[in-house]
Amino acid sequence: MQFLSDNAAAVHPAVWDAMRHADHADMPYDGDRLSQSLDEAFSALFGRPCTALWVASGTAANCLALAALVPPHGGVICHRQAHIEHHEGGAPGFFTHGAKLILGDGEGARLTPAEITRIAAAIGNDVHEVQPQAVSITQTSELGCTYQPSEIAAISDTVNGLGLALHIDGARFANAVAFLGCDPWLACQGAATLSFGCIKNGAMSAEALVLFDQELADLVRHRRKRAGHLQSKGRYLAAQIHAMLKDDLWLANARAANGAAQELAGAAGERLLHPVEANEVFLRAQPADRAALRAEGFGFYDWGADGARLVTAWNSDPGHVAALAAAIRRL
Repeated sequence: MQFLSDNAAAVHPAVWDAMRHADHADMPYDGDRLSQSLDEAFSALFGRPCTALWVASGTAANCLALAALVPPHGGVICHRQAHIEHHEGGAPGFFTHGAKLILGDGEGARLTPAEITRIAAAIGNDVHEVQPQAVSITQTSELGCTYQPSEIAAISDTVNGLGLALHIDGARFANAVAFLGCDPWLACQGAATLSFGCIKNGAMSAEALVLFDQELADLVRHRRKRAGHLQSKGRYLAAQIHAMLKDDLWLANARAANGAAQELAGAAGERLLHPVEANEVFLRAQPADRAALRAEGFGFYDWGADGARLVTAWNSDPGHVAALAAAIRRL
């Protein structure tokens, strides 16, 4: 009974069906009908013109976006627990050819306008210091906390006021929108670029890099090719993304994952380390507690010396979720 990661979840049947329907001769690379219609699909979703390009991983989506926004001598302000800092193996520096990550703090692994302003103000305006060019936030954060639309708007205003660009790592963007129950644009308003996660939410091997600043589109296309992410049969990636968007499957899957996490949160009670606002549950669990859960057949990651991270998915088995909730109550 695995609660290790939503990356381990199965591929949704609708995604398999879409890939099978795309299994015929078409234009190579991104010249096929499905790839060419992604712009229209995402423009309709967000209610404004945008360009959408497929890539094969969230790391590629994040880093291609940052490479388009930040020169090698520039910097990216992000939270010190951000995925781009801790879990992308130095890829941001590799893709940007040397740009620096400038780390900040904030509750729930979220930045605030005040923290962004503090960091920027502390950097001297001369060639001896790396100058920030962009801010990257994660929706939802690495601790499963979601930015409210008002918080996103305030950050966007701050970033724009500083003359920077806003990137949003949306590996679990669907979970954020499902939690907020808002228009998708309100969960990322003001961003120049958004990594729209699909793989954690039921896709197999496709993520969408959404560019609200369309002047970046040609630059990102060239960078995508140079980085080895212009796949020869791109229609199979595009098919996955279209399947996720069709009939709001992306939201339905996220709601299912969020609902399972809420069931676990209800069982955890005062053990919760952070509010549960998506599909991740962080709870206080001593080594003996973790051993007891594993002895009952539950898989999860340790979180520091005294915690555990439980991640639900679109297809989490209700019986497994109920069993884990009961096991947590027995601790």
